[in-house]
Amino acid sequence: MTALDTSTAPTPADGDAPALPRGDVDFTDQPRAVRNDHAVLTPPPLGGWSPVLSVSVVVPAHGQPEKLSLVLASLAGQSYPSHLMEVVVVDDGSAEPLVLPEVCPQNTRIVSSGPGGWGSAHAVNTGVAVSSGQVVLRLDADMLVYREHVESQMRWHHLVDYGVVMGHKLFVDFDPSMVEGELSPGRVREEVRAGRADRLFDRESADPHWVERQIDRSDRLRNADRLAYKVFVGATGSLHRTLFDAAGGLDGSLVLGGDTEFAYRVAQRGALFVPDLDTSSWHLGRSQMQTRRDAGTRYRSPYVSNRVPDFHLRRKSPERIWEVPLVDVVVDAATATLEEADTTVSALLAGTTPDIRLWLVGPWNGIGDGRRSPLDEERLDLRLIRETFRGDPRVRFSEEVPEEDPQVPFRLTVPAGTALTGTAVADMVDTANKEKAGLLCAPLPGATREGDGVLRLERAQAFARARHLFPDARGRDLDRAVEEVYGTHWMPGGVLVPAEGEGKGEGPEALRRKLDQARTEVERLRARARRAERKLRWFTPGVTRRIARKFVR
Repeated sequence: MTALDTSTAPTPADGDAPALPRGDVDFTDQPRAVRNDHAVLTPPPLGGWSPVLSVSVVVPAHGQPEKLSLVLASLAGQSYPSHLMEVVVVDDGSAEPLVLPEVCPQNTRIVSSGPGGWGSAHAVNTGVAVSSGQVVLRLDADMLVYREHVESQMRWHHLVDYGVVMGHKLFVDFDPSMVEGELSPGRVREEVRAGRADRLFDRESADPHWVERQIDRSDRLRNADRLAYKVFVGATGSLHRTLFDAAGGLDGSLVLGGDTEFAYRVAQRGALFVPDLDTSSWHLGRSQMQTRRDAGTRYRSPYVSNRVPDFHLRRKSPERIWEVPLVDVVVDAATATLEEADTTVSALLAGTTPDIRLWLVGPWNGIGDGRRSPLDEERLDLRLIRETFRGDPRVRFSEEVPEEDPQVPFRLTVPAGTALTGTAVADMVDTANKEKAGLLCAPLPGATREGDGVLRLERAQAFARARHLFPDARGRDLDRAVEEVYGTHWMPGGVLVPAEGEGKGEGPEALRRKLDQARTEVERLRARARRAERKLRWFTPGVTRRIARKFVR
């Protein structure tokens, strides 16, 4: 490995910048990480390798030109080759339009955020759309980065094309007057270029980001598995443009919480999340979630809950139906009788997991409305099945097995005629999460051969990873690929169907859940009564003494 080429490229002319070079890296035999264990990756030492991939650093900005001037100054001192890097600052409707300061990287431009939206998510999408780098690195406009910040993240992207890298940061106090004094852009560039960015602020008085606790608890996210995406929030992170596009970019309608929702969708595409701790950055000022945490959580909760099924605040309302369901359930009704379909579908709809979307697959288009013998037509059962369930908003009718929805974390296949317990879906999801399985199979009583009479729960992100790393795998070969990158777990299907003589959904697990719910409701009412009593004492001084005297008499 040779040292980094830090030669500069000429400044682009006004207007559209020329496209960055496209380095050729063969990812055909890239390492295959299991779940989120990135130990299979060994990045080269900083300064001891030759990068070829280009990177677009996208900086959404709204006002605060003093901070932006320091951010761009630190980017001007980066160790990554300048001819492989561009910086796109997206002015998100600043009251005074932003202009490029004197100290900034060679290939830097400012563009206005696109029409039809506002906020950082919308701005990032604008910046990515006009940029050309093979890797996209999002950097907030209040992040003063160390010399190797870009280089350090880019090392991982030369190893795999499904990685998401998170940069390290520390929060420090900032006053705009610093820019006119000891923290001028010229000094920042020189200090960063010389590798002394760590001396610009006092590390001992700085605050770490909360995600560091999660990273430490999970062995640098190696044990974080399906929840690794939850720490991909904040101001610095990167991923291949192909992965950004596959995930659909950020949701521009989310003014707050968009980073969490985007990270979830990236995870659903099989991403590997890697914390890069070999360099750092200074976050100039405290974050909103540090200064107004409760208000920020209150605002984000409904938006993220509607879109991210395993968002922890969503679980506070388990009885609700949300925009993105937890499970897509597929039932082949093509040859099922009305009674068989009703047995399965009614049990699923009445279960303890209401946030499901249920697909009934059959030749629905072949059911005509012309004259027929009502009781003897060939497709009578299909007609009755459709009429029975068409009023439930959770039920869909499809001619073929629908394509996987990458936003839905699980897909469950249930044979028609199977009566499931009320907790069956929840039990399978809980087991899959506990066993960290990408595929869970549960043979039902009486199953005679593999694939027939088997409940099958597929984890979307595991299958997405497998398809990406094994593009030619189909059927059982794809199942084996999932087993390699995420694991397969088998459980007895008998525990998921009512025992002989049990009512639908009233097995021991269902009764236990009802008991827990009742106890929770009792505690809620007791707390409500205590609050009412305190208010009564406050608004009616002496009432307690009068009540006491009455009973003493």
